[in-house]
Amino acid sequence: MNRSILLESPGSWRLVTTDAPEPGPGEALVKVSAAGVCGSDRELHAGTRPEGFAAYPVTPGHEWSGTVTAVGAGTDPSLVGSPVVGEGYRACLACDNCRRGDTNLCTGGYDETGFTRPGAFADHLLLPARLLHVLAPGTDLRAAALLEPAAVVASALRKAAPRPGDSVAVVGAGTLGFLSLQLLAASSPAELTVTDPRSERERPALEAGATGFHPPEAAERLTGRFDVVVETAGAPGTAHTAVALARRGGRVVLTGIPGDPADAIPTSLIVTRALTLSSVFGATSADWTYAVRAFNAGILAPEALITHDLPLEDYERALNLSGSPTAGKVLLHP
Repeated sequence: MNRSILLESPGSWRLVTTDAPEPGPGEALVKVSAAGVCGSDRELHAGTRPEGFAAYPVTPGHEWSGTVTAVGAGTDPSLVGSPVVGEGYRACLACDNCRRGDTNLCTGGYDETGFTRPGAFADHLLLPARLLHVLAPGTDLRAAALLEPAAVVASALRKAAPRPGDSVAVVGAGTLGFLSLQLLAASSPAELTVTDPRSERERPALEAGATGFHPPEAAERLTGRFDVVVETAGAPGTAHTAVALARRGGRVVLTGIPGDPADAIPTSLIVTRALTLSSVFGATSADWTYAVRAFNAGILAPEALITHDLPLEDYERALNLSGSPTAGKVLLHP
């Protein structure tokens, strides 16, 4: 038996029960342990995803963890019983981008678990076994459900290339900001500052490794100071703030997608400070490997972000909670 959330069209969903899917050649069947809810899931439910980045009807859920229960022909049978997470992009592996390793930028067409393929808001998830990443035995699967955003953070940090002794700033102290702080703290920065307008985020940020916390108005005094700046908020003005914080010759990575299309990045600062500016869209297989290794080693400890655990049938409540300013990560447990 397999229960799943079926989002038939924006705003219209129901809990359906079917037979559990059977894995075909090269596939694995995963019993879902936990699935995270994020802003992309709210967009999918509301019908506000950009054109081409959603297909209805669909079962949402792209942040997840679970245990392999069965595999198809041609798949390593030792996977059965393994705790796993998995990549979302169903890359073609044949285009130029895929061959370069940029599987997140596949030109074969956008195809992702939870948006165009059945996702993890279900008892079971079927996917190509090549997308799986095996976790350490006895791992905390509740915490592991946050490895999808951690892989995005890994992509950002691999581009930022922090070095020991760098001064580093993180713009935004939400899920991506918190995970960024944990990974950045492991690089031994001389300073690790975070800026966020929500004062309640200060304590978690400091516990994650930040050496200082500033509201945006106070951060203006820190302009031109940092070797590395990682923007994680995706709010109007945060990209501008990130560029302003960087020193001459500094490195800036943008991960957020602001809702305001008029949000302008000051090109004069980029050019006159000779900044290296990078951005992130999803994560490659290499980014996932980076994040999983950090998690298995205990460097990433995302469980502190989780504030709510709900059963699958509370899907719509979970969506509403995840958008609350007082909530952290909301998990659904099939």
